Amino acid sequence: MDQPDPFFHQPAEAPSFEPTDVARGPWGHETLHGHVLGGLVAHVIESAHGDAAFVPARFTVDMFRSPRFAPVTIATRVAREGKRVRVIDASLEAGDVEIARGSALMLRRAEDPEGSVWGPETWDVPPPDKLEAPEGERTPVWETRWISGDQGTADRRRAWMREVRELVAGHSLTPWVRGAMAADFTNPLANSGDRGLEFVNADYTLYLHRLPAGEWIGVEATSHHSEEGVAVATCALYDEGGPIGRSAVGSVANSR
Repeated sequence: MDQPDPFFHQPAEAPSFEPTDVARGPWGHETLHGHVLGGLVAHVIESAHGDAAFVPARFTVDMFRSPRFAPVTIATRVAREGKRVRVIDASLEAGDVEIARGSALMLRRAEDPEGSVWGPETWDVPPPDKLEAPEGERTPVWETRWISGDQGTADRRRAWMREVRELVAGHSLTPWVRGAMAADFTNPLANSGDRGLEFVNADYTLYLHRLPAGEWIGVEATSHHSEEGVAVATCALYDEGGPIGRSAVGSVANSR
């Protein structure tokens, strides 16, 4: 089987990432998809500043300008480099215009304290290989296996998702980049209703207490509230071994 097109190419020794057709966004043909922008910021931060001794516990992307379908450049800087806490900031430009900023909070791995702390009930759902594969395109942008919640309704939604193509040509997806890309799914999962998706997210934040294992990430809507055109929504995130973290978005009304 042929390898599906990646979302971006990076020419040798070039500072920019060149988008392919599959990187186009859902809100306009000449825009980039937030799903891949956040993943690209995570990819650059991890490549430049990743450290196996640290967990990327919090990752935030602010998307404050419509992202033109154009080559992307990302600059990073270390805001704090401590023994237990590191903070990395990033600025993303498309077509020489800043369109987004990112920030990663990295926390040093250590032994858990003794004792017990309350936690939510175990997520008990069918694994992705027990659910039907989606119909339609042979090579989707990404793959989704729905657990519950019908599209086009106001039902609470739960799904498994996985990436089926490289983010940057020649680079395998890392666990953190998979998590960063899945977090953008919070908006359509938790903010769509019986009239479809009419909120566009201006940011998303990913919290991880551990990195995901395997290709599949489970996403479960845990809250949605909106008033006067502003929505806040959250999801719980899982892999096939159990919970891995949480994601949240702030969104604005944007009827098609």
